[in-house]
Amino acid sequence: MTVLVRDFRPADAKAVAELQRAALPFMIFTPQGIAWQAADSLPDEHLRMFVAELDGRIVGSVSSRLLCESSTPGQGAATPKVHPDHRRRGVGAALLTAAEEHLTAVGATHVFAWALDEPGPLAFAERHGYRRTRPAHCLRLDLTTADLPTPPAPLPPGVRLLTAADFGADPHPLFAADAETIADEPGDVPTDALTYDSWLRTTWEHPDIDLDLTCVVTVDDTVAAYSWAASDNLGRYSSVGTGTSPAFRGRGLARLAKAHSLHRARDAGCTVAFTGNDATNAPMLAINRSFGYRPFLGEWRCVRELGQG
Repeated sequence: MTVLVRDFRPADAKAVAELQRAALPFMIFTPQGIAWQAADSLPDEHLRMFVAELDGRIVGSVSSRLLCESSTPGQGAATPKVHPDHRRRGVGAALLTAAEEHLTAVGATHVFAWALDEPGPLAFAERHGYRRTRPAHCLRLDLTTADLPTPPAPLPPGVRLLTAADFGADPHPLFAADAETIADEPGDVPTDALTYDSWLRTTWEHPDIDLDLTCVVTVDDTVAAYSWAASDNLGRYSSVGTGTSPAFRGRGLARLAKAHSLHRARDAGCTVAFTGNDATNAPMLAINRSFGYRPFLGEWRCVRELGQG
């Protein structure tokens, strides 16, 4: 059977979300999130989304884009996702070829991708010229049985627990804290060129981000820590970014924000929580393990220089 690779269409959103959930069960994918990504990407990203069909059924997808949130030019990203029932049939290779051709055309010199820490995906990456750069851990927490810590009562003087929804009139303080915090996150490409407009479109307005479950800690009315949350209305919750501004680190505020977010998620009917951590991020790994998160899957960040064999 011949694999057909074509551009994504809005009508594909439901099928793409379903196959991506099957391929990466620790991540949040929804039809509305997929459709939003395709319709509202930033011009500098040069986003192009492809799907792969076998016998008229969508069995794979890939999003290829430039990492415009980094000041390092020429950095691209593309991770093919193939339904588990249709692997080893050339689907991933066809998608990767399409993505790399697009990224080459828009000026990328490097392509970053994720590969599951399993023999098949790692061998696929190596065959296509990708080398491993850094590992990450995907963790899972059963919210129905988790013994979550409760916030101290009363909170320390000057400390408040809020949600992102409380910043609806002016989310700029959240952006400022987010941009400052993620600039020194461990990773291959620095996130040091994030603008307010791009943050609004890629984070604040993303339909999978749950502003009511995203929790924020302020100290004397300054955003000090936060824990971003995504949910899919299927009982699944994901932490998609927890951090503390440098001036407030070492006070347990990120732990406070995440604990409060998990409590709110459970109260909202979520039954399982996922999170991911760079393997070198020992403080966040320690926090997650103390909540009861346990290893679920591992991943490797991989990179290929375009133009290399």
